[in-house]
Order: sequence, then C-alpha cells, then structure tokens
Amino acid sequence: MFMSADVVVKGVMIGLAFASLITWTIFIAKIIELSIVQQKVRSALKKISDARSLAEAQFALGSKEGVLPSLLSACMREARLSAGISSDAGIKERAALSCAEIVRAEARRVRLGMGMLATIGATSPFVGLFGTVWGIMNSFIGISKAQTTNLAVVAPGIAEALLATAIGLVAAIPAVIIYNHFARVTKGYLELVNRASGAAARLLSRDLDRTHVSGRARAAAE
Repeated sequence: MFMSADVVVKGVMIGLAFASLITWTIFIAKIIELSIVQQKVRSALKKISDARSLAEAQFALGSKEGVLPSLLSACMREARLSAGISSDAGIKERAALSCAEIVRAEARRVRLGMGMLATIGATSPFVGLFGTVWGIMNSFIGISKAQTTNLAVVAPGIAEALLATAIGLVAAIPAVIIYNHFARVTKGYLELVNRASGAAARLLSRDLDRTHVSGRARAAAE
C-alpha cells in the first residue's frame, strides 16, 4: 500500500514514522536521565541529612556535580559576599533568589523534549488525516477517469489513504501517553529539587545563627 500511494501520502507517512521515532528516542533518553538525576538528588539529600553547616554538607558531598551542590555553593557564595554588609534577612533573601534561579534552570533542563512530545501528540492525527483526505481525493479522481465504481478499483486507493490516518494515530497515542507520564515524573523530581533548596536554606540559616552566637560569646568573654 505504501509503494503504490501518492507521493504526498508517502511523504505524510514518512514524516509520521519519523515523528514516532523521535517520540521513542525521547522516551528512552528521558527515562535514563530522570532515573539518574532522581537517584543523585535522593542520595545527596541522604548524605547531608546530619550536616550542621554548609561547609559540612559540601564536605559530605565531595566534588560531585548536581543540583544540590549548586544550591549549597550559591548559599555559601551569597553568605561570603554579603558578610558584614547585610543583615541576616538580606542574606537569606538573596540566597533564596539565587536558589530559585537554580531551581528554574533545572526545571527547564528536565523539561527539554516535552514540548516535542506535546506537538507530536497534538498534530500527528491531523497530519495523518491530511494524508487520508489527499489519498481519497486521488481515489475519486481515479474513479472518474476509470468511469467505474467497481470495488476492486476503489478499495486499494482508499486503503492507502486510510493507512496515513492509522500511522498518525500510531505516532500520536504513544506521544500523549509518554508526555503525561513524564509530566508526573518531572513533577516528582522538581519536588525533590525544592526539598534540596529547602535543605540548603536551613543550613544557611544555621550558619548565620551560629555566627551570631559565636559573636555574642566572644563579646561576653571580652
């Protein structure tokens, strides 16, 4: 049916097959990516669960890369840059802004490919329908030229046209299911990232309180 189809219908079928290939490629890539980053964040949160300061948490994590080390570094950098020139509230506010930027950047990163899935899921049925309409138009033109309504003449052209719609559905249905699945998984991962941001903020608050307690103790001793 594919070989005997019109060139436009062939193009539609090839495009839909390519869209389906993209869908499954994104599925495999995102499954691997999200499983790795989720495990990293969970492991990092477990490692710093008993940390009493930002420095202690960074030491527990070592030199590993990831969203939690980035959050800790942002908090430490803000505390260092604002030391002696800002109140604790100001330091916490600026650190929170830095952490929010990191969280947003991570959200954008893990959502890469989701827009493509949404586009494929939304447009593939209509692209397939276009191929079907075009194929049926050609079938009717063939009928008029043959001047017969014999089923043996009509059926092959209509079957070729309907194949485009079938391929469109084959491309669209998995794309929609995979998109919804990753929307749920991504939401769960971003909740972990927000937990990491909260952990970094608590450690920064402890460091600031510890600094004030130490300062008062030294002042009392003098």
